Amino acid sequence: MTPEIIIGIVGSAALLFISRAALRTPGAHGFYRFFAWEGLLILFLLNARRWFVQPLALHQVISWGLLLISLGLVLAGLSLLRRRGQPDPQRADEALLPLEKTTALVTTGIYRYIRHPLYSSLLFLGWGIFFKQPAGWGAALALGVSVFLVLTARAEERENLRYFGAAYQAYRQRTKMFVPFIF
Repeated sequence: MTPEIIIGIVGSAALLFISRAALRTPGAHGFYRFFAWEGLLILFLLNARRWFVQPLALHQVISWGLLLISLGLVLAGLSLLRRRGQPDPQRADEALLPLEKTTALVTTGIYRYIRHPLYSSLLFLGWGIFFKQPAGWGAALALGVSVFLVLTARAEERENLRYFGAAYQAYRQRTKMFVPFIF
């Protein structure tokens, strides 16, 4: 077996374990996120051997730029979610991961501009990986990941509306989903 196949099997098993509660709840944001994560894993494994080939080629420069944006978004989003979101393990929603069991709506920092910096990070990650070796199959995978991330964000927005109510509705009206001022 190749290293990519071994990593794929182990990675998929880990994603299944992490997502097990959400996969029993079709329509929950974690259900769709699982498929986005799987698509990212496949895209990464298919492009892994091209990661440092032609490091100064335009597609590599674009890739590294997107990957750096992804890193910045995930660091900013996680930090604020932990500090300001007040996660409570007692929050009743089995499909949520512990970090997602927030009890306070976070609207500062990166969350002032976009509602889903962690999914935005995954979006930039997917396209950053795609640009390691731009090809039709990679574009199809990156597009599929993007669709699943939009479905994930929309499902999470329904969940947030139920939990946070009017405060989330007002927040949603003044922010973008993934990219500040654009989308």
